[in-house]
Amino acid sequence: MFTEALKLQKTKKYIIQGTLFFIVFMLIYFIVDSLNMSYTEMQTTYGIGLVITNIFVNVLMSFLSAFLMNLSTAMASLKGKEGKAQSFGFFSVLFGILTYGCTSCVIAFFASVGIAFSVAVLPLAGLPYKLISVVLIIIGLIWIRHELNHGTCKVKV
Repeated sequence: MFTEALKLQKTKKYIIQGTLFFIVFMLIYFIVDSLNMSYTEMQTTYGIGLVITNIFVNVLMSFLSAFLMNLSTAMASLKGKEGKAQSFGFFSVLFGILTYGCTSCVIAFFASVGIAFSVAVLPLAGLPYKLISVVLIIIGLIWIRHELNHGTCKVKV
């Protein structure tokens, strides 16, 4: 059934949907980056290599997250139910906002739920946390592929 889901990705509906997901995720990741540290400041502090790496990881995470959302939508249309792996994309975005987001925003968020602490400066402008987010998205893709190939449909044919 995974091959059927891949075939659906080539249809107009899924191309438009995937493009919209990609744009939304790109906006989210670039806004979070700019709240953390501007690219100019990042280049001054760490060099152009880290800026290029961050932009590449943003594009990769956006593409993989959009693909994960599209596969989940395809699974819903093929099986009549959504997969549990779709939440990995959400977890990676939430993880990113809570770890390499704007420090003052994170402190304010945790203070509002009763957790007060000081956030240390994150190494390499939060790059290690982005890589953990990429791993979470890849786990989601592996999981949804497994669900598509081995899951059962509730409706007996």
